[in-house]
Amino acid sequence: MSEHLPPTIDPVAAARWHAMVPEVSPWLHEEVAQRMQERLQWIVQAPQAWCDWDPLRGGVQGHGLVGQHFEQAASHITETSSPAGEALARVRFAKPWWSPARWSAAAPRFGVPPEGSVQMLWSNMALHMAADPQALITQWHRALAVDGYLMFSCLGPDTLRELHALYAELGWPAAGHAMTDMHDWGDMLVHAGFAEPVMDMERITLTFATPERLLQELRGLGRNLHPQRFPALRGRQWRQRLEEALAQRLADPRHEGQLALTFEVVYGHAFKPAPRVRVEGSSAVSLQDMRAMLHAGRTVPR
Repeated sequence: MSEHLPPTIDPVAAARWHAMVPEVSPWLHEEVAQRMQERLQWIVQAPQAWCDWDPLRGGVQGHGLVGQHFEQAASHITETSSPAGEALARVRFAKPWWSPARWSAAAPRFGVPPEGSVQMLWSNMALHMAADPQALITQWHRALAVDGYLMFSCLGPDTLRELHALYAELGWPAAGHAMTDMHDWGDMLVHAGFAEPVMDMERITLTFATPERLLQELRGLGRNLHPQRFPALRGRQWRQRLEEALAQRLADPRHEGQLALTFEVVYGHAFKPAPRVRVEGSSAVSLQDMRAMLHAGRTVPR
């Protein structure tokens, strides 16, 4: 396990959530994917091949937007949720025989990309639910070619601050696990071997007409992975008390009395530099790294 583990994520609960195959991508994830896709205009060098990591929950429509932006690039779809999820991804993203796109671009590939095989890796709204995000970032680094770049988004610490305050006021366990700060994500990217990470964030406020609609949306976005969450199921009386508290405390006059929740969205970008190996009396260099250094015309630094 990585030394950079989130302090408040139950790995068993995280694995259980990850294995769930969503029927549709959450609305918020699709919205964030659209906003992140707009940042692709900053990319000067289009990739020859790109990878979408866990697109079923990350955003099916968002995948299409990226594919339109890089029409000539080969796509690689990595759905790691479960075998059922991978099978569903093959159905959702395979181009039908009658589609013109089937003849204008290569058919998507499925599974984890071979090492160093893609020039862009796209991950939307996944890292904040990972029990070992450092290991996941390392997988992304391994899949990228030298000079390839990573684009990702996830939720930040201010997410659901209204709900956290409500639970604390009622004396209940935490409403959710703690989210990682964007500066810590930058450190983790560097630790994995990425260079020049660029991080920024924005806050999105969602409003809901009723507590029932609010809770329905939250169930699609995630689960409470905190190890000290409620240890057992709650009954109808608890649910009624929660809904009453939500209606009383989250009603926002700035939004015509609707219930308002804050989501902090963190965006990250970094690239994979050519490997640097310090030569000692005895040094080991992977074949992939050696090929990258030779391709770049660089000598091994001393």
